[in-house]
Amino acid sequence: MELRWLEDFIALARTRHFSRAAETQNVTQPTFSRRIKLLEEEMGATLINRQTLPLSLTPAGEEFLALCEDVTRRVDTARERLGQLAEADASRLRLAAPQSLLANFLPDWLAGFDPAPPVTPYLRATGWLADDYFRALERQECDLVLCYWPATPGTLPLETAGLEARVLGRERLVPVSLPDAEGRPRFSLEDTGRRPLPLIAYHPRGVIDQCIRAHLQSLGQMPTFSVLNESIQSGNIRELVGLGYGLGWLPARSIQAALSSGTLVPAGGTRWQVPLEIRLFRHRDNTHPAVEALWQRLVEPRADAT
Repeated sequence: MELRWLEDFIALARTRHFSRAAETQNVTQPTFSRRIKLLEEEMGATLINRQTLPLSLTPAGEEFLALCEDVTRRVDTARERLGQLAEADASRLRLAAPQSLLANFLPDWLAGFDPAPPVTPYLRATGWLADDYFRALERQECDLVLCYWPATPGTLPLETAGLEARVLGRERLVPVSLPDAEGRPRFSLEDTGRRPLPLIAYHPRGVIDQCIRAHLQSLGQMPTFSVLNESIQSGNIRELVGLGYGLGWLPARSIQAALSSGTLVPAGGTRWQVPLEIRLFRHRDNTHPAVEALWQRLVEPRADAT
């Protein structure tokens, strides 16, 4: 059975005339009559009393009419709702970002807008490395990328042609360790001449690892590390550091409570902290109106990626 058969029946019930009903349904009368006949065969009942003039509905037809009106009303409501959902989905912006920024930066940033932009986190991206984010922008798999970026001049080996960026905020990577019994770091960057320090590191292809290495080189003092683990997620690094396996660099926003309570302590002075920018990237070829609208709402200084 087709939905249009129900609509045909409603039209016939209203006009009580085959020719006029066929006209309202934009079909020929023979086609319309055939569809009504098929409907009756499908339902196994005579719905139209063809012996009266104008036509009338049989008792079965009267009951079926109420059902048709209910079904078509529900379908119309569903179509309207699906259209609204499709419209809302079309206006939403897919934002790819590391898990630490989704948890510790994005909510507060969005709360600063009135109304908030239609941003939806693209959760498939939380396991990506830097190259993956920018390739996804080029393929328009996502509309925006939120990521950490070096705060000091330098070149990362990343392809950013065609991208634009705005600086949304600042962050610091703080080296931390479990404290010993006296509250001092169990693993300290200030200790020299000792065996290699156990390091819970970031993935070497990630932006954060490259920023840490560049910062240590700028200090002219590269500690000797024994890398125990490499991870994409800062949350994984925090867990291993919290279990006492080694030291690691973590975003300051994510460890404020731990530092205040003393469950984690800095593994060195402020010179070991790595300054970062938090940047929002877009691709110039993305013509999504919501992307352009958000870009115009941003008031922070613009940082061209090319």
